[in-house]
Amino acid sequence: MSNMAGEQHLLSTEIVNRGIESSGPDAGSLTFSVRVRRRLPDFVQSVNLKYVKLGYHYLINHGIYLATIPLLVLVFSAEVGSLSREELWRKIWDSTTRYDLATVLAFLGVFVFTLSVYFMSRPRPIYLLDFACFKPDDELKVTKDQFIEHARKSGKFEEPSLEFMKRIVDSSGMGDETYVPRSIAAPENTATMKEGRDEASTVMFGALDELFEKSRIRPKDVGILVVNCSIFNPTPSLSAMIINHYKMRGNILSFNLGGMGCSAGIIGLDLARDMLQANPNNYAVVVSTEMVAYNWYPGKERSMLIPNCFFRMGCSAVLLSNRRRDYRRAKYRLEHIVRTHKGADDRSFRSVYQEEDSQKFKGLRISKDLAEIGGDALKTNITTLGPLVLPFSEQLIFFATLIWRHMFGGGSKGDQAPTHPKPYIPDYKLAFEHFCVHAASKTVLNELQRNLELSEKNMEPSRATLHRFGNISSSSIWYELAYLEAKEKVKRGDRIWQLTFGSGFKCNSAVWKSVRRVKRPSRNNPWLDCLERYPQQEI
Repeated sequence: MSNMAGEQHLLSTEIVNRGIESSGPDAGSLTFSVRVRRRLPDFVQSVNLKYVKLGYHYLINHGIYLATIPLLVLVFSAEVGSLSREELWRKIWDSTTRYDLATVLAFLGVFVFTLSVYFMSRPRPIYLLDFACFKPDDELKVTKDQFIEHARKSGKFEEPSLEFMKRIVDSSGMGDETYVPRSIAAPENTATMKEGRDEASTVMFGALDELFEKSRIRPKDVGILVVNCSIFNPTPSLSAMIINHYKMRGNILSFNLGGMGCSAGIIGLDLARDMLQANPNNYAVVVSTEMVAYNWYPGKERSMLIPNCFFRMGCSAVLLSNRRRDYRRAKYRLEHIVRTHKGADDRSFRSVYQEEDSQKFKGLRISKDLAEIGGDALKTNITTLGPLVLPFSEQLIFFATLIWRHMFGGGSKGDQAPTHPKPYIPDYKLAFEHFCVHAASKTVLNELQRNLELSEKNMEPSRATLHRFGNISSSSIWYELAYLEAKEKVKRGDRIWQLTFGSGFKCNSAVWKSVRRVKRPSRNNPWLDCLERYPQQEI
């Protein structure tokens, strides 16, 4: 009974009237069907204390010097709190005249040395100078009906599969202006190296051309290049394609990340940050994309047809710098990255799994438990992130109620199951001004909004991106940030939370702080031609 109660919040039921039975022993009677839908777990139901401790461990590792401030305040207060102003000045004068010049110089030397060690040991600030989001040509734009017609024209799908995909697309939250490659309507196989390279060169070079134009950085100035694409991984690599196309320098540090899902954009960002910390006075470019045609599944299995319905063309390119003099022209400073990996659990590992079906067609199989698995990874990630970003008042209330719950909330009454007081869930809206949540689907965004208690305004960039561009995998968080910039919502000092999740199963967070007010760009922004239509009430 207790197990059933624990699982109840993961499910939602819907009773559907199917009409009157026409034959059989129940002829003439009403018939009903019950649909059971899995939901993200409520974060308020259980919070693992070890992830709270992990968050504080990150905080201590990255800011242990903060612990010395209260100590110095206490010591200084105890020393001078009981003294009058005249006594304080007399005490300072007596202490300075008591020591000779050598002692004073030695003290100053130790002070300067300690201060130098502190500043030298601090990690270099990582600045985001600019970024670009690729916008395909209008001839690749499709409505939802046109998308189904393209699939029908290819001759690869039977009518039940087409009907299933139509239902998914209609309820996905996507609009009628997303982009797909021409090849998906072709009867030939689209998962070829030629098609993959053609699409990769279109989206990657389009985003990079725009980035270099906006930032006025030459390709030869880039010292670090990170490319992430999950499904399409040719030889030579995608990073090598970019180096060859732009004739980049021979000592560039290049990396190509494959198979890491929709959360790979922040993984690439984390790798670029580490490389910038180890290589001073440098620029890094992170390219995030996915190849739609190469991932096109032509089979019958419904769990493998779902990716066909959601993924669309897109690519982002981000320029980072560790040069302190770039502060004046930077847009954002990287504050935190927190990564969570649930791959040790077999169910999480197989939740998004590439394999062949019974007909030997290759595709991505989506587990029916994906919502539950994703919710668990998300809960772990935000619990770890909390101590790094939440105001002290929120942390204090949260930690106190959590300890109270673990120590005194386990009592039971008679035959009833143990009752646990609901823990206090911090208000993340106090930690961030803007939210860029990976636009996976309408259902996922609804559940995230419910669990994190976010407003429609908080979810506006994610819903607009899903509606206008679809699920564009790891690049979606940058289209969302471009939306915020186009709306001129980013002010100096604003904090932006980018949240992604993907196969493995992984959930990753990146936190940025705006170093200046970002004005609406006059060009090179994918939202400029449709900005007045958003937000839309129906999305």
